Amino acid sequence: MYFCRSLQVMAMKYRIFLFCLLASCFVRAQVPSGYYSTADNQGGQALRYSLYNIIKSHSSLSYSALWDAFYSTDARPDNGKVWDIYSDNPTGTTAYYYTFGSDQCGNYSGEGDCYNREHSVPKSWFNDQTPMYTDLFHLYPTDGWVNNKRGNLPLGEVSNPTWTSTNGSKVGPCTTTGYSGTVFEPIDAYKGDLARTYLYMTVCYMDKKLDYEQSMFTKGSLQPWALQMMLRWHEQDPVSQKEIDRNNAVYALQGNRNPFIDFPELAGKIYGADSVNLFHPNGIEEWANPSRWLLYPVPATDHVTLVPPTLTETDVLIQVIDITGRMMWQNTFTPAERYTIPVNTLPAGIYVLRVSNNQMLFSMKMLVD
Repeated sequence: MYFCRSLQVMAMKYRIFLFCLLASCFVRAQVPSGYYSTADNQGGQALRYSLYNIIKSHSSLSYSALWDAFYSTDARPDNGKVWDIYSDNPTGTTAYYYTFGSDQCGNYSGEGDCYNREHSVPKSWFNDQTPMYTDLFHLYPTDGWVNNKRGNLPLGEVSNPTWTSTNGSKVGPCTTTGYSGTVFEPIDAYKGDLARTYLYMTVCYMDKKLDYEQSMFTKGSLQPWALQMMLRWHEQDPVSQKEIDRNNAVYALQGNRNPFIDFPELAGKIYGADSVNLFHPNGIEEWANPSRWLLYPVPATDHVTLVPPTLTETDVLIQVIDITGRMMWQNTFTPAERYTIPVNTLPAGIYVLRVSNNQMLFSMKMLVD
């Protein structure tokens, strides 16, 4: 028995070494030449559709193969252990680490018992259908107990948690404007990771139904409140080396990539202020240079102030438009040295501030916190 156990341990150590060796190669990998060429010079839904055609076809792993896949996609570079976003504490002490293979779930009765295969987009939302069921871009190795506490709850923000994990992940009533149910909030260090995961799902599976039950999606698109939150998380927690390495590792296994990791600015070009196509009423595209106008503070909570470089000659129409194109606020101002725009009633997120009169029309991105 001892001899057999020794062979098992040796085999497991060799497998970890092999996957770590492969992972070191993935770190040096680059976006393949021409991979995104068919999406060049596009924006909005046209860009989303072009990226969909690039990344939709990929190899599907079996569910059991995910255990081995995690050796290359989710190994910590410091100790070779499982990189668990539900237990890792980058700003403090991580309470426990998992060893690949030997610590797979199994049964569990509390935190630190074992790790399992977490569908960050809950599988019940897409009715366990493939290829979403085994797509590594949204599957992570996580503590079984924390995964169980999260269940199929939407992601959100919590101020009064009913339960908190050892690394600070929370369950509780949602404080994000637009949703009032119970949600799961990951720690800040991984909010961007999950935001880019969800943005990937809105492109790769834009033609699928991801809302079989209470979900953050409407078919293959994020609900407005969820999209606003994800874009905010995307900006507040930029792409990390962990995500770059994981993107390369998943590409080696599946054959597709997460474009929002390769090019974070794509989120704005599809869903943010950069995607809003505004035109002058007479058919001329926007032509004024918004960089000559000063907008502060960034982000805003109560109001923003817009300062023109010089007094305009005629009245100015200022409009606030959300990322779905809805008009949220507008007012016509007489020429002034500065304009004050209230934002205290707007949900947190990214908006377009549109300024126009009979001589100009331009838009600026505005962030509300």
